[in-house]
Amino acid sequence: MIIVMRKEATEAQINHLVEKLKEKGLTAHISRGTERTIVGAIGDERVLQAVPLEAFPGVEKSVQILQPFKLVSREFKPEPSVVSVGPVKIGGGHFGLLAGPCSVEDWESLRETALKIKASGANLLRGGAFKPRTSPYAFQGLGEEGLKLLARAREETGLPVVTEVMNVNQVELVSRYADMLQIGARNMQNFDLLKAVGQGTKPVLLKRGLSATIKEWLMSAEYILSQGNYDVVLCERGIRTFETYTRNTLDLAAVPAAKELSHLPVVVDPSHATGRRSLVGVMARAAVAAGADGISIEVHPHPEDALSDGDQSLLPEEFDQTVKALEPLLRIEGKKW
Repeated sequence: MIIVMRKEATEAQINHLVEKLKEKGLTAHISRGTERTIVGAIGDERVLQAVPLEAFPGVEKSVQILQPFKLVSREFKPEPSVVSVGPVKIGGGHFGLLAGPCSVEDWESLRETALKIKASGANLLRGGAFKPRTSPYAFQGLGEEGLKLLARAREETGLPVVTEVMNVNQVELVSRYADMLQIGARNMQNFDLLKAVGQGTKPVLLKRGLSATIKEWLMSAEYILSQGNYDVVLCERGIRTFETYTRNTLDLAAVPAAKELSHLPVVVDPSHATGRRSLVGVMARAAVAAGADGISIEVHPHPEDALSDGDQSLLPEEFDQTVKALEPLLRIEGKKW
């Protein structure tokens, strides 16, 4: 249930309502919009059936949220959310351009990539220190050493770092080095991990699961917000279908659908979605046209030698060309970075 406060409602009136909700065993979440302040009452709403909410000072009306995802819904927060990752903003007209290697392999290649993507216009550095791989014999990442290299690259370039956290035990460690925590597709429904990052203060990039519906994706985001962390960005990275030519099937309709249902920003990962270097640029442009709030692209100076996902990694000069092709589309969409 959401409780809409009057324009002139005071902080004392809002706090009074919140305390009453807590007394009823509910959790109160406050959303402050440009026009109204909304209080979300989360829990067993049956306890409010006999409570005259409209009689509380400062309350305009109460409305049932029909969607199973409450805090993520447009009903709870009608205007788009803007998530800050260091000085970079994503959502609400601000565009996030994430780029970097699939895996952090060594300092030389990471430094070269970071410097070149920044020169091309990237505003966030992505790279994996812990890598969930299908094969147990594949490269699993450098672990904390990879995190240290990412932090070193941030010091040299000024680019905030986005990297994956794979389990609850890694949250504190990765949070020490990263500016944004990524929840990978395989962990989208790792609910203990979602709760753990929800209890932290770092923004979260939540990738859609390989076979997840949009509703399941948003419910996973709800886990994070329900713990108090509202800085969540959704990432469409392709879903598993019968098609074998591409690595996954990029569900571009999920971008406007998720933005219609939720206030959270949505970015697209055309690298994992297609698995083919030749398709990344055109699908990045399509994602911008579909309304995406950002793009995540894998870039490697020597993809033929990459320890993971070389087939889908752009060369730095190809990334530069891709960014140039995105610029007129971003102007049309009224987005900036």
